[in-house]
Amino acid sequence: MKPHLKIDIVSDVVCPWCYIGKRRLEKAVEQLKDDYTFELRYLPFQLSPDTPAEGENTKERLVAKFGSEDRYNQIIQQVSGVAAAEGLRFDLENQTVSPNTHTLHRLIGYAQQQGKQLEMVETFFKAYFEDTVDLTQTETVLQLATGIGLDAEKVREVLVGNVGTEELDKQLYQNRLMGVSGVPYYIINDKYAVSGAQPTELFLEALPEIALKAPIQAPVAAGEACDIETGVC
Repeated sequence: MKPHLKIDIVSDVVCPWCYIGKRRLEKAVEQLKDDYTFELRYLPFQLSPDTPAEGENTKERLVAKFGSEDRYNQIIQQVSGVAAAEGLRFDLENQTVSPNTHTLHRLIGYAQQQGKQLEMVETFFKAYFEDTVDLTQTETVLQLATGIGLDAEKVREVLVGNVGTEELDKQLYQNRLMGVSGVPYYIINDKYAVSGAQPTELFLEALPEIALKAPIQAPVAAGEACDIETGVC
């Protein structure tokens, strides 16, 4: 029997480093899949929980967060360059609406119940960062969800109601209790932590080591992340 690696990934839909980290981890999993079995699960995090339901202008929000338009341009160019190296085509300049991700996380939770969480997470990341989709629009999100095979009626119930709210809020609270203030954040075999969008090479080195020993509690490393406390992303 192959050694088993359970990886919980704390992330937010609007976190660019989470998408970059997703690709890097996937490359490591692909290279290790013949020797290990993997169980991947996404856990919720909100970088901007106070964003209004109708969303807010992405550029205005980020210019205010970074302090100047020059700094904004510098950061999005740097992040887009890193993303391109991982095969991702970010189009941050044309992403106009930043959503409140609470409802999107509830839909990711529903997708998990249907065995389609990974597909839903990938769809949201691609829609937001590469296709500049406005994720505040119910019909748009409904189309994305049904595109991966989720039931339209059930999805609409999530989007216009409160389905999964209690469960989501509990998860968000638990993640805060763990001290997670930046994402992506990886919890491996329940206790071993990796912080930030680490290079594929680090995962290739760390995952086999973790599989061979008892989990430990201290983080193994820290890398690029989106931080709720400093606003740096």
